[in-house]
Formats: sequence, structure tokens, C-alpha cells
Amino acid sequence: MSKLVTKITDRDKDFASWYTDIVREADLATYGSSKGMMIIKPYGYAIWENIQSVLDKEFKRFGHENVMMPLLIPESLLNIEKEHIEGFAPEVAWVTHGGHEKLEERMCIRPTSEVLFCDLYKNIIHSYRDLPKLYNQWCNVMRWEKTTRPFLRSREFLWQEGHTMHATKEDAMEETLRMLHVYEDFQRNYLALPVIVGKKTDKEKFAGAECTYTLEAMMYNGVALQNGTSHYFGNHFAKCFNITFLDQNNELQTPYQTSWGLSTRMIGGIIMTHGDNHGLVLPPKIAPIKVSIIPIGEGKELSSVIEKITKELEDIPYEIDSSDKTPGYKFAYSEVRGIPIRIEIGKRDLEKGEVTLVRRDTLEKENVRIEDAVKRTKELFKIIQDDMYNRALKRRDEMIYDVKTYEELVDYGKNKPGFMKINICDNPDCETKIKEDTSMKSRCIIEDESVNGPCIVCGNKATYRIYVGKQY
Repeated sequence: MSKLVTKITDRDKDFASWYTDIVREADLATYGSSKGMMIIKPYGYAIWENIQSVLDKEFKRFGHENVMMPLLIPESLLNIEKEHIEGFAPEVAWVTHGGHEKLEERMCIRPTSEVLFCDLYKNIIHSYRDLPKLYNQWCNVMRWEKTTRPFLRSREFLWQEGHTMHATKEDAMEETLRMLHVYEDFQRNYLALPVIVGKKTDKEKFAGAECTYTLEAMMYNGVALQNGTSHYFGNHFAKCFNITFLDQNNELQTPYQTSWGLSTRMIGGIIMTHGDNHGLVLPPKIAPIKVSIIPIGEGKELSSVIEKITKELEDIPYEIDSSDKTPGYKFAYSEVRGIPIRIEIGKRDLEKGEVTLVRRDTLEKENVRIEDAVKRTKELFKIIQDDMYNRALKRRDEMIYDVKTYEELVDYGKNKPGFMKINICDNPDCETKIKEDTSMKSRCIIEDESVNGPCIVCGNKATYRIYVGKQY
């Protein structure tokens, strides 16, 4: 085995170390001198750029425009909506000085931008003709996390946040659900993540929102990763900020607001769902490099075949590893970075008029005629994409349990990874007790299952079915 691969801890022995090893060995990110803040390296950033490119086109297809909002929020502005700031207070970082002078009012580094958008909207929304306002920004935010891990939780991270205003409640709710399903389609069809989509309980909803919808991905080890949220605010924020408009009857109305966002956390989700003991495994649709061509030896004939293949690849991103490393090292280097297809071309292959294709997801090899190499590579992209999704779906479904009693829930929380389906009432104390006894939290409400029986915690009539699970 290559020295490159032996640096990766066995996934089933120490999942946390395995994850960190892949982030390092795949050259995705590292830490610098700024404590708790990651440096996203070129290969990791290229994955984010692909994510951003796909989603940005989708947002614009629905009429959203990109803007840039300030990095700093005055404390007085943040305090206008008390519930909102209380929800973020433990994570807020404050700027108190400009140069050597103490600021008259301290400023927080944005943990999210609801109040900034409201401050803008109150000045630019006057009439029903100004609505809807469909704005989005790609930016960095800061939340002062105590425990950090690259891509999953860091004090500074990249994300996008959409903030929209609408004339009616119906329009705002339609936007909330539309963007939720944009996220869902993207994560399933591009990232091969079989996310569970649903509404958060009132206890777990976003501070200041009327309701929050979430995308919950299950990692290989059965732990949940909240991979995006979409919030319906009603007109709560708009009233706090005195945002009004004249309707078609020239009567003063208050608009309705949404907010939705996802982040570089999705890269962590890709790693922990699809990665293996050889390294990263990237879905072809999101991989920055889709094909790694590895010549074994040299010569005119070899160069000619490589030229033919690369010409046929056209706009498919590829690399040619012509370094002086051994073939085994080159293979391992391609694998650790998760490149979907490896094309090996050696003297014996050429004698047969063939090349060897290697799938990264299964490491299966097949020999194909040189003239069929690119056609087969393109076919494999779709097969790999679908297979990765289906394997993740199968594993997820195998770790979902229907739990009937509280004793069983506590036992599962200690001994079984995965999501538990339970009955629960609407008393938040029952969710609190589950967290205290099992370290599991509510993931989302199960909308498509009827509620029969009592709350698993208190025995009173259950209000709904939910998924619970441990989370990152």
C-alpha cells in the first residue's frame, strides 16, 4: 500500500481522525494562526466554486439578484429584534476599537444578515410595485464556536444567504418551500446526498422565525448533519423594523419575509457520506477534476493516445500526472483526492489497443478500446453518480429505527448510530429531556406519517412524529 494511503486512519476505528486525515491528505483545508478558522486550500475551494456555480444559476433562474452587505452590524441594529440576538448572543464576535480609538458603539461581525437586509429594505420598499425583493449574497460569516472542525464547524465560514420580501403571506411561504426544494434537488442530484427534508419543531426553529425547514443528511457513522435551512419569518422582522408599503388600494401594509442558506459544511457532508479508507470520493457532477490520466512510461505512441483522449474530453476537466512519482503513488494520489475516473495508459495497454479505466467509488477496473475510452468515461459518470446516491440511501435507511418506548430510545442513543422515529408532544421539555438523557436532538417533523399513540417521553397525547439523532 502507498505511503499516501497509510496516513489515513481506518474509518471504522476512529471516524473523527479519519475525517481529519482526509481533509489534510486530499489537500482541502488546513488551520493557520487564526484560531478556530480554516484556510480553504485551492482544491477544497474549487469544490465550493462548483457548488456556488450550480446554485447561483438556480437562484437567478428564479429571479434572485446577488448583493453585498456590510461585514459589521451596529449593536443597536442587532438589538432591534431581541429574540434573534438572544439566539446568537453566545456566538457573536464584537469589534470594539477602530485603530487606537474605542468605538462609540461596538459592532458585531455578522453571524447572519437578517437585520442588515431589513435595514436596507425599510429604505427601498415603499410600494407594492417594489415587491417581491429577491436578494441573495455569497459571503463569509463568523460564529464564535468553542469546538471547531474543518468545514463542519469553524468560526468563520463561507455560505450564501437569501433574504426576500413579499407582498403576501402566501407568496413568502411559496418562496420558503421553493428554495428548500432547490436545495433538496441540488444535494440529491449533484452531491448524491439522500437528505431528509422537513419542518423543525418550535424548540429547534431559527430564532425569530415563524417556522424553519431543514435538510438533514446522515453521515456514514449515523450522525446527522444539518445541510441547509429555509425560514419563513412572517412579518415579524418587518414590523420590528417598521417596513411598510402601499398596496394597490393605497393602503399601508407590512410585507412578509423569508431567509434561506447553506454553507461550506456541505463539503464535510460529502466527505463523511462518501469517503473511504483510500480518501475522498467525489460525485462526478461536483468534482473539480473529473478524470486523472496516468501515463505509465513514455514515448510518441503514448503521447499520441493521450492527445486523442484529451481532445475528445473537450470541456470535461482533467489532469495528466506526468510527474516522476511511481505509478502506485500516482494511483493513490488520484484516489485520495476522489477523482471520479482514472485512465491508466501503459505499454501493455497500447499493445492491445486499450486503456484501463478505474472507478474511484468502487475501485473497479475495466479495459476498453482506445477509441471507446471517452464514451465509456462519460457513461461511467452517470453510473457512479447514481450508485453513490443509492449506496448512501441504502445505508441511511438501514440506520433509521422506529422506536416505541423511552427505555428503548435511551438504549439506542447509547448503542445504535442513526435516526430514531418517535412520537412526541409539543411540550419543549420533552425534547430537552431527550437531549439530556441521550445527547440526541430533534432533526425534523415527519410529515407523511400519522400520529398514533402517546408521547414517548411524558405519555401524554403525541402531537407529531419526529426524527431524533446525534448531530455535528
